[in-house]
Amino acid sequence: MTLFANLGVRPKYIAPSIAVASVIWLGSGMIQAANAQTIGSFYTSTAPKDCHVTAAGNEVDDSTIRLCPGKAGLVVLVSEDDLRETVSVGRNRSAAAREPAAQASFSPFNSTAATIEWRTQDNKPFAIIQRWLIADNADLDKSDRPTTKPLLVVTRLPPGEVCHVAYIDVQANGDANGLARKAADEIARHFKCGTDQVKIFGSSGRAVELAQRR
Repeated sequence: MTLFANLGVRPKYIAPSIAVASVIWLGSGMIQAANAQTIGSFYTSTAPKDCHVTAAGNEVDDSTIRLCPGKAGLVVLVSEDDLRETVSVGRNRSAAAREPAAQASFSPFNSTAATIEWRTQDNKPFAIIQRWLIADNADLDKSDRPTTKPLLVVTRLPPGEVCHVAYIDVQANGDANGLARKAADEIARHFKCGTDQVKIFGSSGRAVELAQRR
């Protein structure tokens, strides 16, 4: 499986998926405005080989911090502690660490896939989409280890705070990626961190149930 198979896409800029154009009528003619606003996707990696990796400094085995290049001058901060991760975004490490997303994880053990999808408008990012794998202690494999349930997490970006805005259960929805992009495009830019509740897009399944446990 290649790095970018996590989201089922190829590792390159994807042609804009939404175009909004104004139309001007002049007499009997019609002129379509140039430079229409566009929404599309761009992909980056949070794999350790693509990031600067340091110890978390909390004396917990395997706890690390990854600082990874993002889009438009933003960086991605991935922190792992006690087999749980957080993912935040900012202009630098300190800024990302201060965002609400830097404290947002899930109670069960969890990890993130290495591909981040950036939703952009006119090449300016406003949200990211990433796949998380959440351990399900009630569903063990043949080795008596918890299986993992995949969840897509949509996170809003600056201007404004960085926080989770939507969850999409991958196994419960046939077009989970499409639903995640819909969530990002429709609610991320206007979502108020700390006030608005994280939205569930599509059908709710086991991954969503695990994500909502406290």
